[in-house]
Amino acid sequence: MADLPHRHLALRTTESPLPALAARGRQAVLAPLGRAVAALSRLVGRHPAGWRWMARRHHPALDTLAAAHAQAVCVRAARQVPAYRAFLRARPAGVRRRLTDFPETDKLGYVVAHDAAARCWQGRLPTRGVVVDESAGSSGRPFNWPRGDRELRAVHRDIVGYTGLVFPMRRPFVINAYSMGAWATGTTTGAAMARIAVVKNTGPDLGKIVDTLREFGPDFDYLVTAYPPFLKHLRDRLDAEEFPWSRYRIYASCGGEGMTEALRDYLEQRFALVRSAYGASDLTIGIGAETRFTVWLRRRLQNDRALRAELLGADEQRLPMVFQYNPFATYLETNEHRELICTVTGDVLQPRLRYNIGDEALLVPYRRIVELAHADPVRRVEFRTAASVERMTLPVLLLFGRRDSTVSYLGANLYPQDVEYGLYTGNPYAAEISRFCLALVEDAALETRPVIHIELRRPLPAPQREALAAACRTGVRRHLTSVSRDFAQSLMEDPTAGDLRVELHEPGSGPFAGENKIKNVYLVR
Repeated sequence: MADLPHRHLALRTTESPLPALAARGRQAVLAPLGRAVAALSRLVGRHPAGWRWMARRHHPALDTLAAAHAQAVCVRAARQVPAYRAFLRARPAGVRRRLTDFPETDKLGYVVAHDAAARCWQGRLPTRGVVVDESAGSSGRPFNWPRGDRELRAVHRDIVGYTGLVFPMRRPFVINAYSMGAWATGTTTGAAMARIAVVKNTGPDLGKIVDTLREFGPDFDYLVTAYPPFLKHLRDRLDAEEFPWSRYRIYASCGGEGMTEALRDYLEQRFALVRSAYGASDLTIGIGAETRFTVWLRRRLQNDRALRAELLGADEQRLPMVFQYNPFATYLETNEHRELICTVTGDVLQPRLRYNIGDEALLVPYRRIVELAHADPVRRVEFRTAASVERMTLPVLLLFGRRDSTVSYLGANLYPQDVEYGLYTGNPYAAEISRFCLALVEDAALETRPVIHIELRRPLPAPQREALAAACRTGVRRHLTSVSRDFAQSLMEDPTAGDLRVELHEPGSGPFAGENKIKNVYLVR
């Protein structure tokens, strides 16, 4: 019955019924096919070899079936999820014939407005077999994300399949250095990796990791999972202890925030391979992941102006992260603002339906990249070499990051309003601050740190400048620790996470030059 819209979704109209009948007929054919392919992919993907087989045989025609399957999930949820039914009733839009006819959901308008049980199928939150992940918002309020047993098993299969494809380990030993506790990435990664490897959940503890490597020795192939900055701390610590890298084979998998190619190069001077993954507590931790092909594409975009203009646009200066993703697990779209819209189509306890996570992105079919690669002889050779390893033909996600003013740092989201509280609360020099903005900057040592740029109201002598900068740094760190559980946890596990940089600028200089807008711009891209 996935092809029939819910009775509350339709309004009387005077238009001809023929287009509606045609659309419904098309959906009636495509939706069952989409469900069948999705079921087959879940069945085959239960084994890592089956997962790899599917990832290497994705065809563009399957994208149409994936869209039909995502639409069928929305139609079913309109009947069986009380929160979504109420959400759609409040937004009547006639007969919803296409996936894009269903309105976007987000954290404020959907998650906050409806309780956890109402967002579950049949309005019921099971009393067993559920794991709850947690994330914190701008005010420090925790958001809880229940996940059922089937959902977790599907996530585990995706992690295991990708790991087996990208990291060629013979005797795998996973050192899980993500934060532990109520955070999705750490606990889920540890549970998934236990299916294919020896696992030690050290958390971000450098001493424990060093001890583990030395005790278990070079007979294992190691995979360290962590946030990107922590991998640099680990490399530097091991170097300082004159660790015998040449006797070991150590890989690295990271997520939680973006990573520059400079940092990847630095890490791969020691690690055999470094790859990133993309996910979100709101959705799932396994939305997309890097391959050798995507790393090649990203590096090519750095220097190939023609390719950059074709894919990103002539005026785009930012370099996105590049991932491949499975549209039958998470169907992705972008809206007119280039915001990423995600529908999780697997066996999830709380369906995510055209959910706007707030990230800016572009979506490109794999075959489009193939066409552009073959348009240039040098590109063609490089592409064939890069694509010959994992051989995945899944579509490509070009991710720029958050569209809002959020800075993601060590798995925590830093918000301008929290920084503002820290700058002004109890600060004897607050009157000297005109405005501020945030940035993430990678310094010469390849350390990525948040920078708070402050525009002064007037020039100040050096002693006052130093006192102002110190007061701002202390105040912001204190406030973030009090309102953001993620930041507080990062600070507890790694004291250097509190190294917030403060840069003072004369009026109208630095990032504030030429800014005469009524509204402040809080994020420096």
